[in-house]
Amino acid sequence: QLQLAESGGGLVQPGGSLRLSCAASGFSLDYYSIGWFRQAPGKEREGVACIMRSDGNTYYADPAKGRFTISRDNGKNTVYLQMNSVKPEDTAVYYCAGRRSSICVLSNDYDYWGQGTQVTVSS
Repeated sequence: QLQLAESGGGLVQPGGSLRLSCAASGFSLDYYSIGWFRQAPGKEREGVACIMRSDGNTYYADPAKGRFTISRDNGKNTVYLQMNSVKPEDTAVYYCAGRRSSICVLSNDYDYWGQGTQVTVSS
């Protein structure tokens, strides 16, 4: 069974950068498409970005376009989310999730989820 563990969250000032990591164990990420999601207090969980298993194509939600970059290093069995020019509204718990499909989606249709890492954007 695929297990996912997020890390890299913390406190960052507006306009700063942060890189989140999603480390997989139990299975090779070669077989999974991976998504990043976030959930702010009082809000529903929303998709941020995803990367396909098959060709590495990526998709981004509108709030992430131009600021966030998702990438994968299959050799390290890890997916990253580089967050630049962060804003207070990016404050949330960030989750990574995996689905055994060649296609990634920004909906919650994933089979495996990590425990999340807190990102707080504040001065």
